[in-house]
Order: sequence, then C-alpha cells, then structure tokens
Amino acid sequence: MKQKIVVITGGNSGIGKAAAVQIAQQGHKVIIACRSQQRGEAALADIRQQANSSAVELMVVDMSRQSSIRTFAQAFLARYAQLDVLIQNAALFDIRQKQIEFTDEGVEKVWATNHVGPVLLTNLLLDALKQSEQGRILTISSKGLIAYPFLKVNLVDPEFRERKFSVQKAYYQSKQAQVMYTYWLAKMLAETAVTANAIRVTNVQIDVDERYPNMPSLLRKMYRFKSQFSISPAEMAKTYTYLALSPEVAQTSGTYYDDPTHIVESSAYTHDWEAIEALMQTTWRFIQAPGAV
Repeated sequence: MKQKIVVITGGNSGIGKAAAVQIAQQGHKVIIACRSQQRGEAALADIRQQANSSAVELMVVDMSRQSSIRTFAQAFLARYAQLDVLIQNAALFDIRQKQIEFTDEGVEKVWATNHVGPVLLTNLLLDALKQSEQGRILTISSKGLIAYPFLKVNLVDPEFRERKFSVQKAYYQSKQAQVMYTYWLAKMLAETAVTANAIRVTNVQIDVDERYPNMPSLLRKMYRFKSQFSISPAEMAKTYTYLALSPEVAQTSGTYYDDPTHIVESSAYTHDWEAIEALMQTTWRFIQAPGAV
C-alpha cells in the first residue's frame, strides 16, 4: 500500500479528529490543520496514541483569515511536493452568536471560515493535488439544509451587512455554497485525476461542555437531549475515510454523499450552472491578493 498524504482542517476535534485516527490507522500520513496550537498539540498526542501511529502532524491555520491560509499553504508546499487528500472539515457555527462578527481582514466570519477559506486553500494546494496519482477533495455540508429547501446564496449580501444577521442562516448559506462549489470543482477538474465530492453531515454528538463552555443551561439541556438521537463522530468519520481512501470511488466526482452507501440529491438551485458561476464570481471577489489586509 502506498502511503497517502492527507490534510484535514479542523482535525483536532469531533469528526475531523475521528477521521484522522481512522486514516492514520490505515498507515497514511495525516496532517491535522487547526487554529489553536495548544488544542492541536493535545489532539495530536491523542490521535497518535489512538491510531498507534507517529505519522500524524500538526500545522496551524485559521480558516477565517486568508493570510493564515496562505502561510499554511506555503509551509505545506515547502515540505511536500504532493497532496493526496484534502478534507475541508473546519467550520464555524457557534449557536451562542447573536451579533455579526468580522475578521481582521474585514470579512464576515462564518462566510470567511466556511466558504471563502476552503475555496482559497483548495486553490493554493491544487497543483499539489494534481501531483497525486489520484487527488481527492472533500467538502462538508449539512443535513440541516433539508430544513431550507428553497435556500439560495444571497450574492448581493452574503455577509449580512444589509440584512438581519442570523448565525443559522449564515451557516446554512455557507454550506449551500460549498455544495455548489463542489459541483463547480468537479467540472473544472474533469480532465484531471483530481476528484471533488461533498459529504452531508447528519446530527453528530458533540461535547457541549468543551465546545460551548458558557452555554445557557436551557440550551445545554436541549443539546444533551438531541445527542441521544445523534451518531458518534467516529461513525460519521467513516464516510470521510471511505471517500478519502476507497478505490471504489477513485473515478467518482461531483457527488453528494450521506454515507458510504447513500448518494443524496441537493436542491435544484445548487445544480443551476448559471447560479454556480455567479456564486464563484462572487467568491473570487472575496479572495484577496497576496499580502493584502
């Protein structure tokens, strides 16, 4: 078996961490990319122990900040000539957030972290992915989109500058955008050996005390009740691992997966090519030139 090089953003917790363990257990090189050096180091030690593997590394990146993403990509490319799998797992969805927040680069944080950041990172690492015998890009969406069957990305105001901010609406808009981006990527990469697929993540158990330490008691109780009907991060991570490594999907691209055996459909809007191209034109306007602040 040839060892693959796999980058997992947000690989220090939840599904990303569980996927890192599973992929490392199969003998592959895993780089967990996360925002916090301290939390990353703790996760790194845990992943290495669980996977019984030393082939796991930590690299720091803040997916909300384009300067950080560029620094990460530069550091990765200085060490590795190729990348086999890029899993865009990191996302921002803090249910406690009531007011709009912007990065120090002036972009609304949910839009920056969940959509613009992954587009930029993929673009910066694309040549390395093309050096792989069969590069794979995995984007992550949410089953919660089922509750928004007619949702469209607001291309006039994706940052909620001129409309009332809702962290739920911002989050699901960004996840809808990622599905559309995946279809665009698959078409753009059709003549290459690189594939792009999306994963629809269902309700997954979270450590409420760790993720939301200051959550009001009522919300805490609601989340704990909800967790009774949720799957474990390790169970959800099986889909990540399957799409990252399985030879069965080596030629599959532009597909939306619920689990390794279940392909799902997204809304008609997400398949509208004019809408997809309009989304990408808007997205590129948020991608700043190197060195810009």
